[in-house]
Amino acid sequence: MTAISLGLSPARRDTLTRRIRLLVAATITYNVIEAVVAITAGTLASSTALIGFGLDSIIEVSSAAAVAWQFSARDHAVREAREQRTLRIIAVSFFALAAYVTVDSVRALTGAGEAEHSIPGIVLATLSLAIMPFLSAAQRKAGRELGSASAVADSKQTLLCTYLSAVLLVGLLANLLLGWSWADPIAALVIAVIAVKEGRDAWQGKGCCAPIPTLTVSTTESCGCAKGYSCC
Repeated sequence: MTAISLGLSPARRDTLTRRIRLLVAATITYNVIEAVVAITAGTLASSTALIGFGLDSIIEVSSAAAVAWQFSARDHAVREAREQRTLRIIAVSFFALAAYVTVDSVRALTGAGEAEHSIPGIVLATLSLAIMPFLSAAQRKAGRELGSASAVADSKQTLLCTYLSAVLLVGLLANLLLGWSWADPIAALVIAVIAVKEGRDAWQGKGCCAPIPTLTVSTTESCGCAKGYSCC
């Protein structure tokens, strides 16, 4: 968090903090359920993509838990002090996700087992594709207004789950309808590249943009924020 968030009234800051806590709690709850279903369905179908999706959910829980720990502090100064450590945890989560997806994709492409069809996996991917964008957008909006780079970074982790859900759904449907077993691992490698970039930005504290107060002199930012916004 930066001085940008100090322009908020204490009441507004408390409201945004409570909102982020609720969104993080909802994200953790859903991802725990998602992990159990995905790993179980993946094991039954011998699907490395589904198992990988479940492990990604566990990684997302660790990221969201780090943000929950940061915002569990009632004192604003303590939350600010925890910001950098939380960003480091989120960054490592991104890197771990990228590493697993890469290894898993290479294994799939080299023919390490052929997955069976999984209707539960298709249903799970469809639900995640519908739910995760809303959780991500709500947390990103609150995080930007509050000026919390960690909340924004965690929202990107949730958004990445949306991409993975789409990749998983396309892969499972391609396997079910067309027999294209190679579609999922190729798309997953693209996701791994995105995860590395997001992890690097989280490690460097980039990616959080907050509105520039009206009386503040606008400066040129190097973090890619839009006009009228400043890096957190």
